[in-house]
Amino acid sequence: MYKIWSSRMIIKFLFALGVWSFLLLGLLKLHSNRVILEENIQSGINGRLLLQKDGRYQEATSTTTEKFLPLDVLIDNRTKLDDDQLVRDVESRLPSLPIAYWSKYKNFSQQKSSTCAKYPSIFDLEFNNIYWQTLRTSNGTFQLYGAYYDIRKKSRLGPAVRILGMIDRIEPKVKTYCQFWFDGQKEPFIVKTFEYKYVWYNKWGNYKQGIYQPYLIACQIPKAFHGIKPASVSVVENECDTATNNLRVLYNHPSDGKKKNFAVCVKGLDFLYDDLSVRLVEWIELLNILGADKIYFYNLQVHPNITKVLDYYEAEGKVQVTPLTLPGGQPNVPGFQHLYLTKKTNHKRQNELIPYNDCLYKNMYMYKYITLLDIDEVIMPKGDLNSWTELMDVVLPKSLKQRKEGYHSFNLRNVYFLDGYQHNHGWNKDIPKFMHMLQHVYRAQNYTKPNQYVKCFHDPESVLSLHNHFPLSCLGGACKSFPVDTEDGHLQHYRADCVKSLKKSCDEYKEHQVRDTTIWKFKEELVQRSMRTLEKLGFFRNPPTGRGSRDLER
Repeated sequence: MYKIWSSRMIIKFLFALGVWSFLLLGLLKLHSNRVILEENIQSGINGRLLLQKDGRYQEATSTTTEKFLPLDVLIDNRTKLDDDQLVRDVESRLPSLPIAYWSKYKNFSQQKSSTCAKYPSIFDLEFNNIYWQTLRTSNGTFQLYGAYYDIRKKSRLGPAVRILGMIDRIEPKVKTYCQFWFDGQKEPFIVKTFEYKYVWYNKWGNYKQGIYQPYLIACQIPKAFHGIKPASVSVVENECDTATNNLRVLYNHPSDGKKKNFAVCVKGLDFLYDDLSVRLVEWIELLNILGADKIYFYNLQVHPNITKVLDYYEAEGKVQVTPLTLPGGQPNVPGFQHLYLTKKTNHKRQNELIPYNDCLYKNMYMYKYITLLDIDEVIMPKGDLNSWTELMDVVLPKSLKQRKEGYHSFNLRNVYFLDGYQHNHGWNKDIPKFMHMLQHVYRAQNYTKPNQYVKCFHDPESVLSLHNHFPLSCLGGACKSFPVDTEDGHLQHYRADCVKSLKKSCDEYKEHQVRDTTIWKFKEELVQRSMRTLEKLGFFRNPPTGRGSRDLER
């Protein structure tokens, strides 16, 4: 019994000794780390994150000053921006903010004025969700997005500024004023707002108070200032109010006076979870082949690979990407915003009218035609026509025979290229499998009805406001759109299924299909261009240079 008790005591003693030794070592280690940390903080070396070439960060792990040269420390060593550089940088990020004008005349607000209104400091403006400026009135709130100099000959207003925004009222009754600020003038010229132009149809829904509705606000430029573009404009409820908004008046025009042919405008991209990067490359390259001079994207939330593609083409000068948010209390948190736009369809469509019309007004003097397309749509010339220019060379004479005064837009019929068609017929082995449009050459035999889901080439000198499918209002009277003959061209729409509103008739489209290889006119060039871009961007696990088409389709 004594031996057993003695053995237990020895085991307990050894266990206690082990625990005590472990704790002692831990305390010594903590003390040692603390001393090292204090030394590193004093030397300013550790406790930092260093930027690697691939954009990731790593901890500095050594305090040895002799081991690393200053150039080995991967931090941003650009010189600090001076005031002029800072102004240019902010202006590129916030196009509607007249920061250059404010910087030049910022002392206006400190000077006495013979008028009741003073120039607002940019630091006193009320911003909403980054890109929107706010006016709160006695009857409704205005969220203002952009202001544009309109001197189009067909406008009955004469020289004017049109302001694009959203108002949480239907048929707003509140009277407002535009405070125009001209370069070199120390006082504003104040005029009554001429009109609120509703950019929506009430039969489409959401026609009720409290929901932000899209509007174009117009203010005429007084005769004394005809020929002079205002530097900025503020909208106020009372003439003497100090404005909470001040928008730079945009006027983009070609330096040589010559318009380019075609601009493509794309609504706010909402592809946070869908990596459509490879399909986007094929689409951009095809539009460039067809004659798009530039593609203007608006960006809500997209997958990082899409950002990679857009950055590449923007550096090439082929696209321009404008960040976008939703105004008011609408969500802009990634994921939640996507859920909101998916479930609140009418809100989504109303919000889309802002980038469409911003793109129109920014480019109305720059291009002969503007078209609004989604990234699953292509206006395809048919027969012997190989470009949009050749298509319009055929369409214009036909349209003038119908109406000597001309048309505001030219619409192309919609036809579906549904995914399931091609899957039933197999893949084309001489085309890379990831080339979605080149692979899908079976379409519905029947087009959707005339004026249903069409897309248009718009004359920017004639249209006042745009919807996704057609002009909503036009200068000089009711909008007139010329239907392009389907023998000359049509809209190829690549979808997994028909739109929800066509579910009842979709079976008919699915049952009757035909093979349409019109796109193969551009096959060789499109494959070559797309492959080159994808390889440059590193999308291939094993670069396919020098391989045959058999390897590419695997």
